[in-house]
Amino acid sequence: MTIIDDTDGLYLGRAWLPDVQGPAVVTLRDGQVLDITCAAAPTVSHVLDLDDPAAHVRRAPGVALGSLAEIAANPCAPDALHLLAPCDLQAIKACGVTFARSMVERVIEEKAAGDPARAEAIRARIATTIGDSLRNLRAGSPEAAEVKKTLQNEGLWSQYLEVGIGPDAEVFTKTQSMASVGPGADVGLHPISTWNNPEPEIVLAVSSAGVIHGATLGNDVNLRDVEGRSALLLGKAKDNNASCAIGPMIRLFDAGFTLDVVRRAELTLTVTGTDGYALTGHSSMSEISRDPQDLVAQTLGRHHQYPDGILLFLGTLFAPTEDRDTPGEGFTHKPGDVVTISAPGLGALTNTVRLSTEAPEWTFGTRRLMENLAMRGLLGHPAP
Repeated sequence: MTIIDDTDGLYLGRAWLPDVQGPAVVTLRDGQVLDITCAAAPTVSHVLDLDDPAAHVRRAPGVALGSLAEIAANPCAPDALHLLAPCDLQAIKACGVTFARSMVERVIEEKAAGDPARAEAIRARIATTIGDSLRNLRAGSPEAAEVKKTLQNEGLWSQYLEVGIGPDAEVFTKTQSMASVGPGADVGLHPISTWNNPEPEIVLAVSSAGVIHGATLGNDVNLRDVEGRSALLLGKAKDNNASCAIGPMIRLFDAGFTLDVVRRAELTLTVTGTDGYALTGHSSMSEISRDPQDLVAQTLGRHHQYPDGILLFLGTLFAPTEDRDTPGEGFTHKPGDVVTISAPGLGALTNTVRLSTEAPEWTFGTRRLMENLAMRGLLGHPAP
């Protein structure tokens, strides 16, 4: 599968340079990956905080690193030129329970206390009732408040329904800055989990002023059993070594690619196992219950500033329920699964599933980045 399907778009990303053992800010022109790192904009965070990031990326002089196809085929290793997650200093935030259909599965996880065998019985008992109640419902609306009363009276209310149809969105920290992995890398599962799945999502690139400048793809790996046991385990379920994949590049907004295109995006997910197992799923942004602009406003504003900007996962419609092995236990990953998330205009993000204890350790943080940029003479110059 082609990693980027529309090369006429305007792209912003990062690549690992083995000769300097550090990252470069890159773009894509005529199928070539160009290093556009400069002292005025040495990070993706700097670029997105410029007055006109798209104009900067379009006109920035660059050094050709090689073709996208060649670089995408390289291993994600310190001694190889390869693509990184297209973010650096930004906070990595995620919105949960933004689609009614997947919200039902969150309720089932909670009621089953993380037990996939119990989940099937609960699904048969309540999923139809809840799903019918929430069809085409806009979160935070007066109609949603009425549905809440009805579900409470029926004993079906849940904390997941509160953030799913109530006025306040669920926004959590997915992982730390620069802990996300990029295309081709291993994605990690905490070894305590035995019930988990990928989550194909759109990820918005947002400046420190709250301006949405573009979008990319992400895999918000979900440990259904861990989070299902208690919502207080959300941090343990979400933030682990290699548990967050983003990429392949941020597509910046321009005349041909806008937020309205994101609102209509259709995502496809494929999972291929070493055992011959194959799964295909979909997520349609048109079914989201909260507008992306509202989710950004609930995350970043006068109530909370992010001076380096944010990357914001928008949630997913996808929630696999079909059995992989044992009847009644649904889907769960196996080591070696290859997960591909794709969407027209955004390309494809492919990762291989490992345990988080087997994926490469995260060692390149903010301090290492600053030291590396300083060594290369890329710090100390204000952006234009």
